[in-house]
Parts: sequence; structure tokens; C-alpha cells
Amino acid sequence: MNLGKYKNLIFYITTIAVFSCLMYYFIIEGQTLEVKENIVAKTSSGSTWENFLESFKTNLHHPLALLLVQIVTIIMTARLFGWICMKIKQPTVIGEMIAGIVLGPSLVGMYFPEFSAFLFPKESLGNLQFLSQIGLILFMYIVGMELDLSVLRKKAHDAVVISHASIIIPFALGIGLSYFVYQEFAPEGIQFTSFALFIAISMSITAFPVLARIVQERNLQKTKLGTIVITCAAADDITAWCILAAVIAIVKAGSFASSIYVIIMAIAYVFLIIKIVRPFLKRIGDLQAGKNTISKPMVAIFFLTLILSAYATEVIGIHALFGAFMAGAIMPENTKFRTLFIDKVEDVALVLLLPLFFVFTGLRTQIGLLNDSHLWMTAGFIILTAVLGKFAGSALTARFVGINWKESLTIGALMNTRGLMELIVLNIGYDLGVLSPEIFAMLVIMALFTTFMTGPALDFINFIFKSKKNQDEPIHENDSKYRVLLSFDKPESGSTLLKLAHNFTHKMNGNKSITAMNIAPVDEMHAYDINEYEDSQFQNVIETSHDLNLEVTTLFKASTDIESDLTSITNKGHYDLLLIMLGKSMYEGSLLGRLLGFTTKIINPEKLLNTVKGKGNIFNNSPFDDFTLQILDKTNIPVGILVEKDFKAADKVFVPIFNLSDFYLLEYAKRLINNNNSQIIILDAAGQIRNNIEVKELIRSIEQVAPNHITLYNEKKIEKEFLNAQDLMLISSKSWKNLIDTKSLWLSDIPSTLIISNP
Repeated sequence: MNLGKYKNLIFYITTIAVFSCLMYYFIIEGQTLEVKENIVAKTSSGSTWENFLESFKTNLHHPLALLLVQIVTIIMTARLFGWICMKIKQPTVIGEMIAGIVLGPSLVGMYFPEFSAFLFPKESLGNLQFLSQIGLILFMYIVGMELDLSVLRKKAHDAVVISHASIIIPFALGIGLSYFVYQEFAPEGIQFTSFALFIAISMSITAFPVLARIVQERNLQKTKLGTIVITCAAADDITAWCILAAVIAIVKAGSFASSIYVIIMAIAYVFLIIKIVRPFLKRIGDLQAGKNTISKPMVAIFFLTLILSAYATEVIGIHALFGAFMAGAIMPENTKFRTLFIDKVEDVALVLLLPLFFVFTGLRTQIGLLNDSHLWMTAGFIILTAVLGKFAGSALTARFVGINWKESLTIGALMNTRGLMELIVLNIGYDLGVLSPEIFAMLVIMALFTTFMTGPALDFINFIFKSKKNQDEPIHENDSKYRVLLSFDKPESGSTLLKLAHNFTHKMNGNKSITAMNIAPVDEMHAYDINEYEDSQFQNVIETSHDLNLEVTTLFKASTDIESDLTSITNKGHYDLLLIMLGKSMYEGSLLGRLLGFTTKIINPEKLLNTVKGKGNIFNNSPFDDFTLQILDKTNIPVGILVEKDFKAADKVFVPIFNLSDFYLLEYAKRLINNNNSQIIILDAAGQIRNNIEVKELIRSIEQVAPNHITLYNEKKIEKEFLNAQDLMLISSKSWKNLIDTKSLWLSDIPSTLIISNP
């Protein structure tokens, strides 16, 4: 017997046995050391099952378990309402704000009080508030980093009048509003000055992050209007937060005279962080120039700067959020560096922690307190004052400095967006005891209303002025040009699709038009680097177009709903062919995908909705991912879906014809012959071509124009070597599904494949 073979097993068993015996010995001996009268035996009168239930209930209400279930509920609810708002062309932040109110006493608490008491007991709110404050600190850090101070310095003279007017006018109206509501709604013991200053600042704030994303979504970032409004919002943000810091100092001190020391310390802090800390961070940032990652020591330095800055402003008395904002603003201005660092912070801050703040705000918002018409009239008056101050104030000032009416009103609508920034101000006021529950609820409703109205207001302004030309959708005259639109997500994909489009149109000269489109998720971009992002996305396409001596139109759009924007632009652009890459599923290649046998998205909210309406099945057994399926369903032009396997050119093309409905592929084969001199092999897979006179005539007509460029195969079996020798396979979407369903042996050997779907 070869003991060496079992050496590891013998060692394992021996080790476990020896040390188990040793532990048993020490436990038995240790029990002899017990002093019996000091030992309290745990006894229980109930059964084992009752003991388990009691223990389970205790664990269920443990602070950590409760916090975890709260986080899960909050994130799921926030994502659901965010998705709904995205579908109705509203910023997702509105959905997250609504989710907070829904989970609070205004809805769940009112109609499901037991569930609300279980999920959000009063004693658990401290943990929720603590985590939400961490989320806010990280968020304000990101807001500070997203401000492009260099643009602010260059463009401030163009926008400073509008920006400051958009603060002082609503601020003054807020003071006036306070005069009328102070006696009825101010908390007892709060001075008029403190109350009025907080109402005024809540009227003056603009949500820079939301505004920046709306500008991106509407492709305004490259226009003069977009530059002005971004600069206005950035200047507005900085000014408003400085005013808020002063207001907090005054409120905490009780009067302006008492707050003078706090304000002096705040000025000293700002001087220190700009003149000493900022140059130090710039030197550190310069060390990272050209690198694609940030080392952990560097990350530690910047996080320490954030925490120390937030701590300093909290201790001074002007709130930790101001310190977080300043820490972000003084980060090195290197675009690549900021993007790398924001990517490290953003997902945790925005996806995990920030929804906790929305729900914490919702738990404080008691819309049920507004239980008579007088209170709702007061809320309406507050909304009217807010809109007049911010919308009308900004618009009239913009018109006064020489901007036309359409752009002036657009600036007013965008500056009236308050969003999350408003909730932050309101919560600070509530924590300081300056705002009563009633006025807090009214101001939260105002924040929701003014943010929600931005999109419809912009659409209404465009409708009034009847803008004939949409920047997203090029208007083509009715001519004979063959128009190809290619849509890509990655730069290398754009280059590949362009080569394919060139093969279809090479010899058409002036009778062709090729548009390369990139629609990017708006939440992956930042206001300061959108131009660099666009340039990097199109770099490969531009280089390839130069190599091919091909004129290409580029189209870039930031979007919250890529699928809808892609189909809208495609359908309105008078294109003849859309080229896209086959998308990959979130489950493809995963353990879940293999276990369940799915290679596409299993379920999403829209698919569930379509299923309820009878338009589809929840479980997708299509050979395409869900995104591609939606494109195929909603576009009204032919779509070519490329399965890329190192595609270079379409010199040798294989076209399998499985049934009569596949014959439209011959038109594309003909186009490749005419424009690329491609060698086409038609496979009569079902034996239907030989009996069809019309198709045989079509093939014969192609042969007459380009002899020796098209060959008809009747082979029943296709060899691996044959498939490997081809550059491209053209196949119908129906036949592609057949190959997938039957797990065809072709699939492992096919060349790059263009799946063409006719509408």
C-alpha cells in the first residue's frame, strides 16, 4: 500500500482528532474550577419552539437587523419610484424624494401604521439619521468636485448678474413671505430674523446637480445658453452655501452681533483651505497625472481632507456639509483625477446612503398636518412666491442683460429647479428648530413642485416658440440618399460598425449619409468633463473615418432612458438602416444564468408591465438581450445587429436562406457586391430557392451585373472550415432565433454575424 498517496488525509484526520480531544479535556477540567454558588443557570419555562420564537423576535428587532431591513426597503422603493420618474421624463431624484414621503407618515404611516411602527420605530431613527448624514457629506463632496471652477472664473462676468439676481430677488421675497406666516407657523421661541432667513434661503437655492443633468439630457451643454445656465447655477450654489453658512451661524448664536466670532472663524477657515490646503492637494494630484488608478495612500489623504474639513465647519458652527462642499471644490482640477475619485465615492453615496436621507426627510414630512383649505392655500402661496422669485426673477434679469425671450425663460425654468439641495436646507432648519412641522411639509411640497415643473416648463417654452429644429434629430430632406445610422456604446464598437457601414455604402459617393451616434447614461457623466467624454467616445470613429476617407456625422446625447431616445431619434431621422452591436445580458455567463438556463435579462419593471398588458412574457426566451428586443420592437426601419468576432471587412459573405421570409437578405447581399465587391455565397438551406422563379431571377440579375460574385450552395452540411473562411454571415432575426433554439453546431464556428430584422 502506498502511504504517500494518503499522507494528507491521514494528517487531516489525526489533527482533527487530537485537537478535538484536547479541547474536550480542557472543558471537562475547566468545569471543576466553577464556584457553584456564583453560577447562574439559564432556565426557561417555555418549550424549545417558544424559546426559538422569542429569540427570533429579539433578533428581528435588533438595531443592526432593523437598520439592514430599512436600507433594503428604502433602496428598492427609491429605485422603483426613480424608474417611474425616468419613464415620464423626470429626474430620478424626484422619484427618490417621493419614495421618502411614501414611506413616511404621509402614506404608509397613515394607512399601514403597524407596518410603519415595525419598520421605522422611533428609537431606530437615530441610526438612520447618522447614516444619511454620512451620505450627505459624501454627496456634497461630489457636488463640490463637479463644479468646474476654471469655467466659473472665465465665464463669471457673463452670468454674475443673472446668478446674483436669482438669489437676491427670491431671498427678498422670502423675507416678505416670512412676515405674513411668522406668527402662525414659526415655532415658539424662534426669533423672526432666524425664521425669515431660513425661509429666504429656501426660496433662493438651486439644485446644481439636477440642473446640470437636465442641461446634458437636452444637449444644451455646447450652446451659449447651456454655458450661461451652468455658470449661473455654479455661482448660485457657491453663493447660496456661503449665505447658508452665515445664516446657520446667526441662528445658532441668536443674533448677528453674537455670530460675528463664528463668521470670522469661517472666513479664516475658507482662507486656510484655499491658500494652504488647496495647493498641497494640487501637488498630490500632480503625482497622479497620467495614471488610470489612484493609490490607497492618495485616497486616504483626500478622505482625511474631507473629514477634517467637515469636522472643522461643524465645530465652528456652520455645518459639516459646508466643509464637505469646500473640500470637493478645492480638489485638483485635473479632469481625469476628479472622474476617478468621484467614481470611487459616487455609487456608495448616491445609491446606498442618499436614499436614506430622502426617507428620513419623508419620515419628518407630515402632509396630513395640512388638513384644511387655509393651510393648502398657504402652501400654494409659498409655491407661487418661490416660482415668482426664482423663475421670473432669473428670466427677467436674463432678458434685461440682452438674452432673447426664449433663452431667458429657459434660464428661469432651469434656475427654479430646487431638488435635493432644497431638502438639505430644510432639514438643517428643522434640526435647528427654526421650521415647524407644518411649514416644513409645505416647503417639501414646494421643493417637489418646483423640481417637477422644470421639464414640462421647458417643453412648454419650446412649444410656444415652436422651435423647428431639434438638436437631437437631424431633419433630412426627401432625397435619394441611403442613410445609415450606427449606434454604439464603446468607442471600439463605433469603429467596427463604421467599417461595416462603409462596406454597404462605399461606392455610393454623394448618395449616402452615415451618422455615428453615441447615447450615454447621464449619470455616468459630470458637468465639467462632458466635452472630454464625448471626444473620447468618438475618437476611434473619427480615426476610422479618416482611414476610410469617409464623411461621418457624429451625434452625441446624454440620456436617462437610452432605449427611448435611440428609438425616437431613429424613427424621426428618416434613416434606411440602423446598425447596433448585440448587447450582453446582466446574467450572461453568471452562475444564476447557467442555473436557470437564461442568457438574457430575466425580468425588469417594463417587461412586467408589458406582461400585465398582455404584450409579452416576463421570462424572455429570445436570443437577444432585453435592450435589443425593445429596439427591434419600437423602431420602424430595418435593424442590423452585429455579433462581432474580430470583424475587419465583408469580403467573403455567407447568406443562409432557411425559408421564403429570408429572401429580403438578398437585397443586402446585392448592396455588398455593388459597394464592396464582396463574394457572396447563398445557402439554400431549405431547398426553396430552386423552386422559386422570382428568387432565381433576382440571383440571375445580380450575376449579370457582377459575374462571379454570387454563388448558390445546396449543401446540406456546412463544414467548420467553410465557416472559418468567411468574413461575415448575413442572417434573418427569425433564422438566428432558430439557430439558438436548436443549439446549432454552427454557433461555435460562425464568423462575425449581421442579424438583419425587417420591420
